[in-house]
Amino acid sequence: MKTSQLDSLDPELRAPLEELLGKYPGGVYAIEDLAERRRIDALHAAQMNEAVKAAQTCSTEDVQVPGPTGCAPVPLRIYRPRNLQPASPAVFFIHGGGMCLGDLDYEHATAVKICEELGVLVVSSGYRKAPEHPHPAQVDDCYAALCWMSGNATSLGFDPESLAIFGGSAGGNLALATALKARDLAGPDLAYIMALYPMVDHRHTTPSAHQITDIGVWDRKTNIEAWKWFLAGQAPDGYAAPLHAEDLTGLPPTFIDVGTADAFRDEDIALTQRLLAAGIPTELHIYPGVYHAAEHFAPDAEAARHMWTVRIRALCKALRIQPAPTDTEGPGHHN
Repeated sequence: MKTSQLDSLDPELRAPLEELLGKYPGGVYAIEDLAERRRIDALHAAQMNEAVKAAQTCSTEDVQVPGPTGCAPVPLRIYRPRNLQPASPAVFFIHGGGMCLGDLDYEHATAVKICEELGVLVVSSGYRKAPEHPHPAQVDDCYAALCWMSGNATSLGFDPESLAIFGGSAGGNLALATALKARDLAGPDLAYIMALYPMVDHRHTTPSAHQITDIGVWDRKTNIEAWKWFLAGQAPDGYAAPLHAEDLTGLPPTFIDVGTADAFRDEDIALTQRLLAAGIPTELHIYPGVYHAAEHFAPDAEAARHMWTVRIRALCKALRIQPAPTDTEGPGHHN
């Protein structure tokens, strides 16, 4: 399996990807039937969560909270670390999945990692999926959940003035979009945005959007399909495609990271430039030889461990907390 794209990858990250491609030619996201794609994706998530659930020290509680007006409740999972300190910071967490995949189990390992290594409350939000529910269902659900979390800060036991929002891929899009909506609707206040390789541009016109065609993880074809389902023929607003939001001022400090072999590379660089031009303190990391969500496929790889070290350090600095003295091994799920 020799292609110029695969040959550009970090060898430690390439090995598990080639194993996956051997089982699913083109990758899981190349499976045409969406129901089957969802089934296999959920099965992989469950398998990777087994060890995490057996070893985790934080507690979890699944709840349903009021959704947008006239819509179904939003499912949330609340993660509480052992020895949670009163009025400590907290993280509002949004999973990825291209707007069409995933649930509260999808990135359970990542939510556990953040909760335990930072020692803070984490609230993970579900949301409706495309194509059954196109934009703005996703951001509306996340915003309703964020409002519930902020409004219940006292009973949940965290400081509402020290609340970060976190998401990767589609979750990175929704973290940015939810922050924009919170700005536009005068709250809740957010202290920090961490958007990992966010999905922010619907146009597919950048060099990286053309280059990444056969990695097997969120390639060009899959991304075009996901945006088609997500927008359902609508012209995107700034909440759908945050790169094209008319005004990015007023957002909190933001962290973005992306790999050189990620289709989102160039749109994430462009977003960083727009954030900086809008006066938003923004930190960008670009990792050589790293494909989309690689740390979930190869959590023990040196590159994955390094990425998580940088992320945890940035969250601790932004939220003014001391990191827990634990290993920074990466969690396990994708997109």
